[in-house]
Amino acid sequence: VQLQASGGGLVQAGDSLRLSCAASGRTFSSYHMGWFRKVPGKEREFIALVGSDSTTYYADSAKGRFTISRDNAKNTVYLQMNSLKPEDTALYYCAASLIRAIVPGPYGYWGQGTQVTVSS
Repeated sequence: VQLQASGGGLVQAGDSLRLSCAASGRTFSSYHMGWFRKVPGKEREFIALVGSDSTTYYADSAKGRFTISRDNAKNTVYLQMNSLKPEDTALYYCAASLIRAIVPGPYGYWGQGTQVTVSS
């Protein structure tokens, strides 16, 4: 599976962004898809996942503001981010795993990352 993330940008606090992650391959629907983010000097942080059954799970930092979804017909997973805060500034990665997980280890496929910068 190859993943291509997009949709990042520079926004102001309170704004919204929608990240997209397009996947190649015919087995996309079999994978659990996650979004992580990375800030220099910190560990990669789990944000949200959508399972192969479309059930979702969120980190506390994302609950109520972010929504993850998938469109298997388009081989794409989305992360809708609302009410963005400066502390959401990070490089955001999508990832695919055959194991449902909220840690990076089981994810064998990663996109290249898309930068989100939120100004105050």
